[in-house]
Amino acid sequence: MALSPRMPDLSAFEMLVAIARTGSLGAAGRELGLTQQAVSARLSAMEAQTGVRLVTRSARGSQLTSAGAVVTEWADQLLDVAGHVDAGLASLRSASRKKMKVVASLTIAEQLMPRWIVSLQTSATRTGREAPEVILTATNSEQAIASVRGGSADLGFIESPGALTGMRSRVVAHDDLVVIVPPDHKWVRRSKGVTAAELSQTPLVVREQGSGTRDSLTSALRAVLGHEVQQARPALELSSSVAVRGAVLAGAGPAVMSRLAVADDLAVGRLRSVEVPELDLRRDLRAIWMGGRTPPAGAARDLLSHIGGANRPR
Repeated sequence: MALSPRMPDLSAFEMLVAIARTGSLGAAGRELGLTQQAVSARLSAMEAQTGVRLVTRSARGSQLTSAGAVVTEWADQLLDVAGHVDAGLASLRSASRKKMKVVASLTIAEQLMPRWIVSLQTSATRTGREAPEVILTATNSEQAIASVRGGSADLGFIESPGALTGMRSRVVAHDDLVVIVPPDHKWVRRSKGVTAAELSQTPLVVREQGSGTRDSLTSALRAVLGHEVQQARPALELSSSVAVRGAVLAGAGPAVMSRLAVADDLAVGRLRSVEVPELDLRRDLRAIWMGGRTPPAGAARDLLSHIGGANRPR
């Protein structure tokens, strides 16, 4: 139930309790850091707001009316509860600076988060601050969004393209997808790569539904072939980047993966990349949270600010 406009704020109740305790507007003012005139004006405003006479003023001091005595008793109880709430909020703020729950899509969790977390903790130690505890859960982008929206994670990191309803986001890194095949695959011999249509019609080794990598590929194909494009049924559907990479090496079929996840394999020739000139496979990696334009003050905001600073050109 909404409070009526006649309900004073906590500072007014604090003033009334101080008047009752000291027996004087001047003494109450000194306790609260106010002049006697300011206390008198605030008391008059409180009485006008409530419609109740609370204090009788005289040359000998100030005395509570019978109604004022009742209201003061209620004020004591109200301020006691408010004190507990204030202390509890302070405890929660302190906890939020020491610990946070982060959920990230697999590519970000495996390839970027370890570096970001270690860098944040090293920076905190170097400057004499307590390093925050980060509890990281790796999943797909769809589940990361659900976790942040449901409140089980303070901060999320996703690869999925598209708008997010009712959430805040910020680009924290960039990545690109790459078509990968074993060194002996027929596509390796193609000087011009493959077409978007051929890629869409080829059974691929893919991540599960809800994966940001899978959604990013679908978005790129639709941008070229139209929203009605029909992709071939997957050769295999797997739940981790490591499993997808292993299946490609075993000859299950091509895959489209983050370059971050297969950089070492490409560098030594264990896997080969295939160009798809028509497709723009670049993508933004984003942090997501609920609430204001920046995450709530604490470890989550510290991490996001640190990532932003670490990614700036030097």
